[in-house]
Amino acid sequence: MTSIATDRIPVLSLQDFTGQRDDFTNTLGQAYRHFGFVGITDHGIDQSLIDEAYTQFKAFFALDAATKEKYHQAGIGGARGYTGFGVEQAKDHDVPDLKEFWHVGREIESGEHNPYPELLANVWPSEVPEFRHAALTLYRALDAVGAKMLSAMAIDLGLEADWFNDKINYGNSILRPIHYPPIQSPQPGAVRAAQHEDINLITLLIGSKEQGLEILTRDGDWIGVDTLPGTIVVNVGDMLQRLTNHVYLSTTHKVVNPDDDHSCHARYSIPFFLHPNPDFMIKTLPECISEDNPDRYPEPISSHGYLMERLGEIGLLKK
Repeated sequence: MTSIATDRIPVLSLQDFTGQRDDFTNTLGQAYRHFGFVGITDHGIDQSLIDEAYTQFKAFFALDAATKEKYHQAGIGGARGYTGFGVEQAKDHDVPDLKEFWHVGREIESGEHNPYPELLANVWPSEVPEFRHAALTLYRALDAVGAKMLSAMAIDLGLEADWFNDKINYGNSILRPIHYPPIQSPQPGAVRAAQHEDINLITLLIGSKEQGLEILTRDGDWIGVDTLPGTIVVNVGDMLQRLTNHVYLSTTHKVVNPDDDHSCHARYSIPFFLHPNPDFMIKTLPECISEDNPDRYPEPISSHGYLMERLGEIGLLKK
């Protein structure tokens, strides 16, 4: 079996995934057991598509505050549209993050039946007419890569390769363009993104050209995640950690503030939070229960119920 380095996350080529248990799935499984993170190259998403998305998202964030605030959707926990600077804060952290962002959800086509009321309609900024096309094109591309990654994980966990397919086909997944403005006299303790774990199944991160992402290793050390050209970082979220009874680990991570020489630079990133269908019951997989690893979660919970709990904890949904 392939061994992995302990001081950096592995980087794998998705072209090596054959749809069967092999060295790719073994290495992937080791990485998610040890780090909860991997880098993926050869994922099939053209760089020009990513560049166009960044262009459109930057154009929106460059608008004045009043214009952006028009697209805030009150009462839905930031599920769609714009969330302003200093609103979201990490669980158990008492200072908001230094960021603003936009949420794009699954688009239900005109005339298509929407089986889940939780899949809300998207909103689009009229001031940036190409925003919608760029966002949806990237959303669909990342959704497809995420499904392929989950297929590889299913094989590693002893499930059928298509086990996740009918559990994510209407997933309440989110594309989140993020803008971290230049640092200017922040509140004490405020950082671009305080340490946290993601809520969802897996996150696919198209990285920033500015460094700053760090993860907490099992040894208690913080290590930087290099943003390599053409690489998508894919990490385990809390829903998958719960589903796998902590066989796969949802790793604490953060985005640190830059040093003084770089504090005048904005940072942008585009995570894609892949969620299961709203009615999917997060029930511990029998394959992940053993005498040495008894079931931590005997009471299942729906993915939507779990999401609502967590949105309250991070300040997006008022209790």
